[in-house]
Amino acid sequence: MYRIFVIEDDISLAESMKKQIESWGNTALCARNFQNIIPDFVKFDPHMVLLDIMLPFYNGYHWCSEIRKISNVPVVFISSASDNMNIVMAMNMGGDDFITKPISLEVMTAKIQALLRRTYDMGSKVSVLEHRGAILNLDDTTLTYREERIELTKNDFRILRTLLENKGSVVSRETLMTKLWQMDEYVEENTLTVNVNRLRKKLENAGLYGFITTKVGSGYIIE
Repeated sequence: MYRIFVIEDDISLAESMKKQIESWGNTALCARNFQNIIPDFVKFDPHMVLLDIMLPFYNGYHWCSEIRKISNVPVVFISSASDNMNIVMAMNMGGDDFITKPISLEVMTAKIQALLRRTYDMGSKVSVLEHRGAILNLDDTTLTYREERIELTKNDFRILRTLLENKGSVVSRETLMTKLWQMDEYVEENTLTVNVNRLRKKLENAGLYGFITTKVGSGYIIE
């Protein structure tokens, strides 16, 4: 079963597409907040995006560009503007296919199934973790916030990944030290504190204040 994110502001059309997708045993989510697509994208973690070009606030090219900063998930553009220039623009922006309006649900289904087979037989999906708009890409170990990339060291990435994977729970200092150094050698307690404080400073410089909380005597938590 695949998850497909439908970004289409014609609610009737979006619901028809959703119904067709789910009739084939997949799951679909229709976007509602067209001012900020990315939080729903990250939360839903789709296998594919169906993306209209003409949208409120920002067009589909903008959102494809934003998605491409954090994911290689297949994007299929949908538009009545089916001239060659729009098709070329869609492909250049990172699109994988193009469906013209008025939509044939049968053609849409065939394209979706073919693209899903090609993509996931090759295992090209990208995994991300998100909190408060900060997006950690597990494939290329980058952190993005407000369209800016925050440079991470190997230890920065390991700390953030461990805390985000256990979001809402306290992670002990011992667990973090094992993740960072595998306990192959003696590491002073203060070394972890220095690493966490250095990471906090990077996050604060990017505008992410209070991202990591210290639980005295226990460890750290992202709440």
